[in-house]
Order: sequence, then structure tokens, then C-alpha cells
Amino acid sequence: MPSGFIVVLTTLPSRAKARQLARLILSQKLAACVNLLGPAESFFWWQGKIDHAKEFLLIIKTRTSRFSLLRRFLEKHHPYDVPEIISLIIRDGNDAYLQWLKVSTP
Repeated sequence: MPSGFIVVLTTLPSRAKARQLARLILSQKLAACVNLLGPAESFFWWQGKIDHAKEFLLIIKTRTSRFSLLRRFLEKHHPYDVPEIISLIIRDGNDAYLQWLKVSTP
């Protein structure tokens, strides 16, 4: 059974932009926690050909009910024309951690 929480993934072109966006997300109370990983090498189709880039991954933990607000926020503040914004359902987890997520995302 879903817990009411999600993990949202997005990638950014630099560590500085990823840090800036993570802080903005938290300052708006759109998430309880944001992890920044990278650099990672991404390979993808873009404009009809295979491309690649160094990217930094944000792993954003929040309530399912906050996703629409978070998605709009990311679409507005993200530097990419077509940003990756993917939501993954948290089905279960550490009860204390999930309670902390709940308290941290009013």
C-alpha cells in the first residue's frame, strides 16, 4: 500500500545549479530532503540523435500531495527546456523516517 510519499528525480547541468535548486525547493517547503549525486554521465536521445552530458541528480523526498506544486516549481526554475521530472511512489519505509517526512512537509 502506498505511503503517501514520493521520490522525485531531476537532473541538472552543474553542481552549482543543483545546489541552488535543492535549497530553493527546501526553502519553499516542497520537500523534506534533497540528495545531490554526481557527476553522472547521461546518454539520451535529443533532437534526433544520441547525445550525452555530465549531469547532477537531485533525489527529492516529499508528500504525494505536494507533487503538483513541486512540478510547477521545477518547470519554472529548471534551466533545461525539457527537464526530467519523474515521480516514484514510496510504497513502504522506516516508520520514523516517514513520520519525519510528514512533519517536514506541511
